[in-house]
Amino acid sequence: MKQSAIIVPEGCTRVLLHACCAPCSSAIVEWLLAHNIEPVIYYYNPNIWPFEEYEIRKNESKRHAESLGIQWIDEDRLRAGASQPCGYELAHEAWLCAVQGLENEPERGKRCEMCFYHRLLATARKAQELGIPFFATTLASSRWKNLEQVNAAGLRAQEAVTGDGLPVTDSLSPLTPHHSPLYWAQNWRKDGLQDRRNALLKEYHFYNQLYCGCEFSQRPC
Repeated sequence: MKQSAIIVPEGCTRVLLHACCAPCSSAIVEWLLAHNIEPVIYYYNPNIWPFEEYEIRKNESKRHAESLGIQWIDEDRLRAGASQPCGYELAHEAWLCAVQGLENEPERGKRCEMCFYHRLLATARKAQELGIPFFATTLASSRWKNLEQVNAAGLRAQEAVTGDGLPVTDSLSPLTPHHSPLYWAQNWRKDGLQDRRNALLKEYHFYNQLYCGCEFSQRPC
């Protein structure tokens, strides 16, 4: 029997999965459920611009989670404690501050590194808050992303919430440590998941975006 290229961390039965969009998360969620791992979908993508694009991607992610009966968390709305547009505006402003000065960086450059870290730090903190021992991201499934950058950001976020790594300097409020979640570094393109993603995209009739998300990624290289 062929050995799986996806290695489950020891003791992992539940994971907080940062979802960038429904197409990228669909095959991963299916694989997790098939291997008796409970995914909790965490939607925090304040980089997406404009608001209309953000709403479409968010609603597709929610629709997918609801169709499977799994928990889906809208972090932007929770953080704002108000209406959807207000939540998006506050989160987007925080993201803009995080990538300030990096607007002209090319794709897969330093702006992307900071963008990944900003979102995965929020994911690590949510995992810490909920007591979920592992967190992962669907960003590691996209062939358009630099996998090393994604995983480096995840590990950096893991270190930040344990207090052993880089100091927290962004706008997110640190949580009192009662749990140290671990980042599940994984190439989610393996084991046929890329092909399965494309199949599920058609099966669910997902909206398939044509650019990464932020306004800067729309600029010609």
